[in-house]
Amino acid sequence: MLRPPEHVQRWRDRRDRYRPAGEVIRTRDYEVAAIAEDRVAKGFVQHHHYSASYPAARFRQGLYRHGELVGVAVFSHPAHDRVLTSVFPGVATAAVELGRFVLLDDVPGNGETWFLARAFEQLRREGLEGVVSFSDPVPRTCADGASVFPGHIGVIYQAHNAIYLGRGRAQVLRILPDGRAFSHRAVTKLRSGVRGWRYAAAMLEHHGATPAPADDVGRRAWAAHWIAALTRPLRHAGNHKYAWGLTTAGRRALVTSLPYPKRLAA
Repeated sequence: MLRPPEHVQRWRDRRDRYRPAGEVIRTRDYEVAAIAEDRVAKGFVQHHHYSASYPAARFRQGLYRHGELVGVAVFSHPAHDRVLTSVFPGVATAAVELGRFVLLDDVPGNGETWFLARAFEQLRREGLEGVVSFSDPVPRTCADGASVFPGHIGVIYQAHNAIYLGRGRAQVLRILPDGRAFSHRAVTKLRSGVRGWRYAAAMLEHHGATPAPADDVGRRAWAAHWIAALTRPLRHAGNHKYAWGLTTAGRRALVTSLPYPKRLAA
């Protein structure tokens, strides 16, 4: 179900929740601090975000309320450097992707922009020039039709004055019975047998696949069979792409923003 723009998205136990956008947090109750241990941020994200997945984190920031972790921002390095260098030319490590941004459903409406502003301040102190992020507007459902993700157009990114760069590459996703995407990277790892293939195989085994064989020929045949049997195709027109310049050089690298998207679309 689509939500009106006056509401903002939250998460708990991998289900979306909503708060009125006009709410104001009591800032004295909150603080933002780096999360030293990757397992803490990973546990929070996997427990609450609908994807139950965690990116390759470079920086982890936590939103704390009286010492309790109620939000996590994970700034990561994408699978391909060009995701960053196409926006911020130069060394890929000078920028990061906002790979996960998760707040619990009891954080008031403007908590996201307040949290994001302070996380960006910490990135500036680390010498970062820019941030890229994506919003996925395409809803996800389980095999039984139940909604697990309603899609979003990046309203919070817009509220935080991001530059809108249009949509990413269109593709066909493979969707597991629980609504999660079985990524192209997972497919590639299974077929090639590189590091991480066992984790990809376990995702299929969780949904009923037989144990994956270890030999190359058997594993490729196994992957072809179970991917076809357990996933369904979803045509995706591409995620919305946003960026922020954190420094003068970062801001100069950005083009003029395209008009913000205002509603969900396929």
